[in-house]
Amino acid sequence: MSTTPHSVRTTDYHAAGEPFRIVDQDLPPVPGDTVAERRATVIGAGGTATDPRPGPLDDVRRLLVREPRGHAGMYGGFVVPADDDGAHFGVLFWHKDGYSTACGHGTMALGAWAVDSGRVPAPDDGDVAVRIDVPSGRVTATVHRAAGRTTGVTFRNVPTFVTARKVHVTTSFGAVEVDLAHSGACYASVAARDLGLDTTKAALPALVRAGQEIRAALADHPATRHAGDPRLSGVYGVILYEDLPDADAATGEGPRQRNVTVFADGQIDRSPCGSGTSARLALLAADGRLAPGDTLTHESVAGTVFTGRLLPGGITEVTGTAYRTGTHHFILAPHDNLGTGFLL
Repeated sequence: MSTTPHSVRTTDYHAAGEPFRIVDQDLPPVPGDTVAERRATVIGAGGTATDPRPGPLDDVRRLLVREPRGHAGMYGGFVVPADDDGAHFGVLFWHKDGYSTACGHGTMALGAWAVDSGRVPAPDDGDVAVRIDVPSGRVTATVHRAAGRTTGVTFRNVPTFVTARKVHVTTSFGAVEVDLAHSGACYASVAARDLGLDTTKAALPALVRAGQEIRAALADHPATRHAGDPRLSGVYGVILYEDLPDADAATGEGPRQRNVTVFADGQIDRSPCGSGTSARLALLAADGRLAPGDTLTHESVAGTVFTGRLLPGGITEVTGTAYRTGTHHFILAPHDNLGTGFLL
């Protein structure tokens, strides 16, 4: 007998165009003392981050991410208890294939949701910090307010560090050199031009294929392993980037780039990727292209923008916008032979 609930309520946001579906009620319990432990529980013994074992909570994920209620580009999170009283709540991030360890755009959306819903009190004018426990650690979404509405969110990530430079990878597009950085998840960065590509919508099928090939080629590379927590190991996303004309040098704003981030098993981030932006900040600083106080203007394939800056100690801040797109009451009819749906 299916354990899938027949009714699920969600609140949906988007951050710079990337969806985030929030579920904060009527969830089956998930054993674990921390968010990271709960993620491991949901993935299940013998499962992986992109191929979790069946279970009650994963039934809810599949119901919400698959058609006809979702789509292959859907992203979301289950709100769970925080690790301790230092955070407002925790979250398990999910996508079409399984569960991620970090999600910057989702953190922005959750910050906006927490304030907009009244879960975290906020002033009509000013800022409020929403502290969230995620599988990679504790992050903060500082919600900016003016005249009683949310105007933006700044995501402060866990520390970001570069783990390898110029790793040789062979693809069907040719050989490339890839840089690796951990920013709550491991990201591989490669210049799109080195693959003979650009970061336009027309190039998306080729970019996805390249991203999948690079991720597969790096599966066993030592630099993808997280020394402090093996659960954070493995390439999560491949960032295919392109330099754009820099902002006015006189303003000190810093570089501009556009990227397509291919994550999990070929999913495309519609936003510039929040935690991926953290990885780019660390790499640009290592290249001497980003100094303290400079801003990276980071564009997505959809034309949306995050801005980011690097703070001491490998801490990054990424700022963008997050807006509610709807509230939903999804139903699974008892005799619906599609069950939790399908992916195309």
